[in-house]
Amino acid sequence: MSIIHKATLTPSKKEIFGAWLATQAWCQGELTGTIGSYRFDDPAGKVGIECVLLEVGDSVVHLPVSYRAAPLDGAEDFLMATTDHSALGKRYVYDACADAVAVRALLNAALTGARQEAMEVYDQGRFVERREAVVTATGTGAWDRHAVPHFDGVTVRSHGADSRVEAGSFTVVVKRIVDGTDADGAESIQVAWPDGAGSLVGVRHL
Repeated sequence: MSIIHKATLTPSKKEIFGAWLATQAWCQGELTGTIGSYRFDDPAGKVGIECVLLEVGDSVVHLPVSYRAAPLDGAEDFLMATTDHSALGKRYVYDACADAVAVRALLNAALTGARQEAMEVYDQGRFVERREAVVTATGTGAWDRHAVPHFDGVTVRSHGADSRVEAGSFTVVVKRIVDGTDADGAESIQVAWPDGAGSLVGVRHL
């Protein structure tokens, strides 16, 4: 279960994502809207993990991000921004490809066939509603979750429209531009939204 706090972010997610995408050579056009997102949980409950689908120019952009209460050591180049969250305080927003906790969540979902977390909205600690999923995500693998190996860190080998991340004995491929082709990998995360579907995260065994 993924908990969403009814809160104000300053700057907003749209402002953060738009400013960051404007600095990326692989992204062309202006951010005009948000289609939706899917989430996977950090078992420790410390890192927020969200993969957002955005309308940018004539393209759909897939943007995995992580939210932390403190800086992530060694990931300075992947910090998108800091934001003031009215419920949680200062949050550090990262490109999730450099966040081992987020990458492990994506890897685990792809290998075990997990579905995205249901999202429940809370306001000042009180349950408000369960948010209907606009975007759905399901892994294709059939591994037992206990068989997914642990790794301490990740190495981003390429950082573009198809980002490649080494995580232990795996390479996780993240498609950032939805172009009708699938992410490379033996297992994957299949994502669907109102106007499309595709494999946006792929996993290769090294």
